[in-house]
Amino acid sequence: MSSLPYSQACENNKYAIGSVLEHCFNQSRQVLEIGSGTGQHAVYFAKLLPHLIWQTSDQSFNHGGINAWLTAEPSLNLRPPLVLDVTQAWPIEKLELPIIDGIFTANTLHIMSKAMVQDLFKGLGEHLSLGGQLCVYGPFNYQGQYTCDSNRNFDQWLLEQNPQSAIRDIEWITELAIEQGLKLKADHPMPANNRLLHFEKNV
Repeated sequence: MSSLPYSQACENNKYAIGSVLEHCFNQSRQVLEIGSGTGQHAVYFAKLLPHLIWQTSDQSFNHGGINAWLTAEPSLNLRPPLVLDVTQAWPIEKLELPIIDGIFTANTLHIMSKAMVQDLFKGLGEHLSLGGQLCVYGPFNYQGQYTCDSNRNFDQWLLEQNPQSAIRDIEWITELAIEQGLKLKADHPMPANNRLLHFEKNV
C-alpha cells in the first residue's frame, strides 16, 4: 500500500462525505467522478454505494495512481478512469450506461481557473440527466469572506502556486449552477472548514 499515491485529507474526509453521498446518490445508477485524484475516494465510495456504477475520471497524468488503487482495492461496480479535461468534449461515448444521473467532484474548483470552472458547469448542464444529482466538496467563501483563518492561509498558498487558482464564492458557484438548470438543495458542513454542496438538475 505504501507505493500507492496517498492523501491524508482523503482518508480524513471520506467518512463524512460518504454519509452525505449515501443519501444524495441513493437512486443513482451511474456516478461520474470528475478529478479522481489519487483514487482513494473512488475505492471507498464504490464499496459504500454498491447499487451504482462509480466511473472515475481525471487528466491522464493521474491515471497511473488511480489504476493502482483500483487494482489494490477492486470493486465490481468501479470503473477505470476516463481522460476528462473540462475544457474539451467529455468522453461520454465511453461510459457504460448512456445516462449520467450523478456527478461527484472533490477539491477541484479551487484548483481550476475561473474559466475552467465555467467550462465544468457547461459540461454539467449538457450531460447531467434531468433529476440528476451533483455533489461538490471543497472550501468556499460566503459573500466574498473567508470562513476561517486556515482557509485564508490556504487561499494565499493557492495564489502562490498558481495565480488562477482560488477558493470560490458559493454565490458565484450557485449562479453558474442555476444557469445550467441546477438548484442548490443543501449546503453541508464538512471537516476542516470544507463544505459539500448538493445540487439537483431540474431543467
